[in-house]
Amino acid sequence: MKHVTLLALLMATTLAACATGPQQTDAEKLAFYRSHAGEPVKDFRYFGTINGWSPLGDGALAVWTKPSEAFLLELSGPCQDLDYAMAIRITNFGSRVSARFDDVIPLGAGTSSIKLPCRIQTIRPLDVKALRASQKELREAAAVEREAKT
Repeated sequence: MKHVTLLALLMATTLAACATGPQQTDAEKLAFYRSHAGEPVKDFRYFGTINGWSPLGDGALAVWTKPSEAFLLELSGPCQDLDYAMAIRITNFGSRVSARFDDVIPLGAGTSSIKLPCRIQTIRPLDVKALRASQKELREAAAVEREAKT
């Protein structure tokens, strides 16, 4: 029941954001991903390639290791260049990325010349199916709202 209530609240907030502007705030995006994240885990398997990633402000990001596997990484502090990075690198040891030991490093032309690592504080697996279903519902609700306005 708590999950349903939170989802309804997030949908209402998202719809309100859609009505007033085209983009969600970083806080809204992070709340949406947190609502689809499981309990923290100590690490995850990583074979050196990322299937996709999305910054969620300067303190968190979602990382897809496979199309059906993703993790919410919350960082120990602000990561200055995360919003401007064209790519990221994730440190690992023995094909495992560990909370409190490994880092995210923003890469690309929009980042500073000194590549400062951003420590991963927590790792939470994402329910990718539920995340995609919620995103679809939000897109459909926004489309209905746009149609109603015209």
